[in-house]
Amino acid sequence: FQSHVILRTTEADKNDAMFQHSVLCQTFLPYRDPGSNINLWQQRQGSATLAVQAGNTYDPSIGEFAQIGLPYGPKARLILAHINTEAIKSRRPEIDVEESMTAFIRKMGLNTDGRTIKVVKEQLRRISVATFSIGFVTEEGSTQADLKIVKSFDLWFPKDQNQRVMWNSTIMLTDDYFNSLTEHAIPLDERALAALSHSAMGLDIYAWLAQRLHRVSYERPQFIAWTNLRDQFGHAYGELSKFKQVFR
Repeated sequence: FQSHVILRTTEADKNDAMFQHSVLCQTFLPYRDPGSNINLWQQRQGSATLAVQAGNTYDPSIGEFAQIGLPYGPKARLILAHINTEAIKSRRPEIDVEESMTAFIRKMGLNTDGRTIKVVKEQLRRISVATFSIGFVTEEGSTQADLKIVKSFDLWFPKDQNQRVMWNSTIMLTDDYFNSLTEHAIPLDERALAALSHSAMGLDIYAWLAQRLHRVSYERPQFIAWTNLRDQFGHAYGELSKFKQVFR
């Protein structure tokens, strides 16, 4: 899960910023729910391709593991930024979700009603069981790395579904992801995330610019064709003209 971008953060950055993994600033999750029949999501940008495989979670009501869907939408992106930030700031792979998540939702300008929290909780569960694979094409051939972001988690479901949804107390990031994140964390402005919190494409464009612009020389601007932008951001759009309108 390596990237060609290595950005080391200062202590001042850590106090004022939120963080996303550089790979997830270049390749992205689905904008909308792909549906229960789609268990594999692939997204390509340049020589890198991200694949996300839906995982299984234990269902205590039936005593078996059952597959759940892929993470998607703006809330999945915000959750990843939140758990990344908690890990970077604490320098620990263990995240106290119970104390931090509701406050984060409120900070992003989202409602903290039961419906919103259920959606966020479901996206956290999907992220926790999904497998992320990144493939690179190089002159020497191709490389692939597979990993899970979360090592262990404890999701609590009330028997009465009308009860308030409780957070799991902690999640533990995998060693591979935590170590990679500390080397490849891109700082993002919390105010920008809050302003874009209802737009998956908006969050993706901002994260992409955050990791890309500092590598573009002021004296040598870099041209990017609309077709390349559609390949990266417009997977849901068949017509280029419609994508241009939405992207602008």
